[in-house]
Amino acid sequence: MMRIRSAILRQSGLPRPYATSRPLSIETVELAPPGPGEVLVRIAAAGVCHSDLSGINGDRPRPLPVALGHEASAVVEEVGAGVDDLRRGDPVVMSFVPTCGTCAFCAEGRAALCEPGNAANGAGTLLGGGRRFSCDDGSINHHCGVCAFSEYSVVHRRSIVKIGHDISLTHAALFGCAVMTGVGTVMNTCKVRPGQSVAVIGLGGVGLSAVLGAVASGAGRVIAIDLNPAKLAIAQDLGATDGFLASDPDLVPQIRALTGGGVDHAIELAGAARAFETAYAFTRRGGMTVTGGLPAPATQFAVPAVSLVAEERIVMGAYMGSCVPSRDIPRYIALFQAGKLPVDKLLSSTGPLEGINEAFDRLDRGEVIRHVITMAA
Repeated sequence: MMRIRSAILRQSGLPRPYATSRPLSIETVELAPPGPGEVLVRIAAAGVCHSDLSGINGDRPRPLPVALGHEASAVVEEVGAGVDDLRRGDPVVMSFVPTCGTCAFCAEGRAALCEPGNAANGAGTLLGGGRRFSCDDGSINHHCGVCAFSEYSVVHRRSIVKIGHDISLTHAALFGCAVMTGVGTVMNTCKVRPGQSVAVIGLGGVGLSAVLGAVASGAGRVIAIDLNPAKLAIAQDLGATDGFLASDPDLVPQIRALTGGGVDHAIELAGAARAFETAYAFTRRGGMTVTGGLPAPATQFAVPAVSLVAEERIVMGAYMGSCVPSRDIPRYIALFQAGKLPVDKLLSSTGPLEGINEAFDRLDRGEVIRHVITMAA
């Protein structure tokens, strides 16, 4: 056993500001050694993401208590039995869905839908079913098999993608969720072709990653939409050709006029039914409307059913950017290193673990794209 510091969520739905209510407590907990097929890692950097915030505010309940955090880079410290392709010192990025590699979905190349991986995430365990975090009053659940807001973590080998030493681990952390999800939604789910039009509604870290992915894919028109004018400016700095406020009452007719009838691909990443319905409204005949925003489980949306048939519309969900992490994370890192995917522009700020509640306040207020918690060496 080793004793480490970790940010533990014990109660969801505490009031804002989180700097006052302190939903995340920095606790000294016990971490068991890695079991078979598992790896002990030293967390280097962890992104503060809306998926974490949804656990804090109660929109997406998690089994509690939980060691929160799912977007991270790390360095291998020790490997368990059966892990023979990693060694101490290897830099890695974690995937927030462990992929078993053998279920029907993994065999089809749809790793995001891995049945054992998603079942383990729902139960708060590692892929093998165990828990490695504990405290005096019992076990602590794993968040997405990663537990990124910790000095060290034990993760399953199937949650890890080995990367090279030639990328900053602070930047590398962003590839574990924001980049994988946003870029993957464009390249894997939508399969955007050069010259097509893409609109992204919801410009958080994932949404702006989608903008980067659309630009890198050669989209002819990239339309960015958000409630925050500052985010429109950031999107246009990243290559978006047009920006619109989501609150504009003439948003839909303006976009349809701009694109000659609607966009080829409308991507909703705000996690709101109204945003999805708006995205559907400015999608062209024969076009694709994709949602990857993960709203609260009870959320419903409504679209004109007849248009699905009469206009041959496509409605899709995108989880984890429809990615195969072991395939796509190295691809996206290579694009970043080639200057074609400037992920570094998504990084708003960094800070220590002790400031994590204040970091979630800033995320909740829309003041940051990605704040990254950096761990002491």
